[in-house]
Amino acid sequence: MPTPHVETVKLDELNCWRIRHGQAELLVAQQGAHILSYQLAGQPPLIWLNDEAVFKTGKSIRAGVPVCWPWFGNFARNPQSVQAMRQGSEPAGAHGLVRATDWELLGIEAEGESLLVELQLPIPEGGLPGWPHQVELKLSIRLDDQLHINLTSHNLGDDSVTISQALHSYFAVSDVRKVHVEGLDGLNYIETLDDWKSRQQSGDLHFSGETDRIYLDPPPQLNIVDPTWERRIQLTSNGSRSAVIWNPWIARAEQFSDMANDGWQRMLCIETANVMDDVVTLAPGASHTLGVSVTSVAL
Repeated sequence: MPTPHVETVKLDELNCWRIRHGQAELLVAQQGAHILSYQLAGQPPLIWLNDEAVFKTGKSIRAGVPVCWPWFGNFARNPQSVQAMRQGSEPAGAHGLVRATDWELLGIEAEGESLLVELQLPIPEGGLPGWPHQVELKLSIRLDDQLHINLTSHNLGDDSVTISQALHSYFAVSDVRKVHVEGLDGLNYIETLDDWKSRQQSGDLHFSGETDRIYLDPPPQLNIVDPTWERRIQLTSNGSRSAVIWNPWIARAEQFSDMANDGWQRMLCIETANVMDDVVTLAPGASHTLGVSVTSVAL
């Protein structure tokens, strides 16, 4: 097996690693333990690197795979059990506390035919700002014939801790208007764009406008079918009973300073998540792993 090639690079203000292993190339930022892109030689990217993304210290990156933890989305929309974990009167930012913090690289090493990259969030004594809990957080990225991402929370404290979380993955597509998602038929979902009403999916999901849905109890595997690029992106999740599917479409994308006006056409978020009733409660000493594996097969 060839020795992995690791290059330290700087994208504007952020330290990153470009890692090549076999046919795979992975770009990871230290800030947020943020996977920025992933692609296989001779193929379009699988993880979308937004060409208008901003790489500034302390600013969340709109691209790749943001880690949302210890809450997801709008804090006030989280269950009371998650909100109760937070202290302090400062406004709670969306998607938690770890996306704009530097993580520690534990190692990049070959394991047989695969390559393992591990990062850990430094938790200060007393916990994160406004969140006084001792929970060890690690992100492991394994490259073999797939991309495997696992986020493990380990409660080191003496009290139970409840979190919501997501791997907020942006997938690269030829044109979101021409792709569809398999595996959702018959599922209940929450339509956040219509007063958070409950609905049921009929058939595959196609896209013709802004989309922001929380699917409940999805199967372990979902597929993005992309006829133009003649591929099916297969997502296999673990430790999750919810999936968020998001695309900002035209009007929302125009409001983002860090996305091209037509950037929405080239991405689709399917977020492996624990949200709504699917929160995670960690007893003292307990661990939980949220994960997704990504691969592409030809149509």
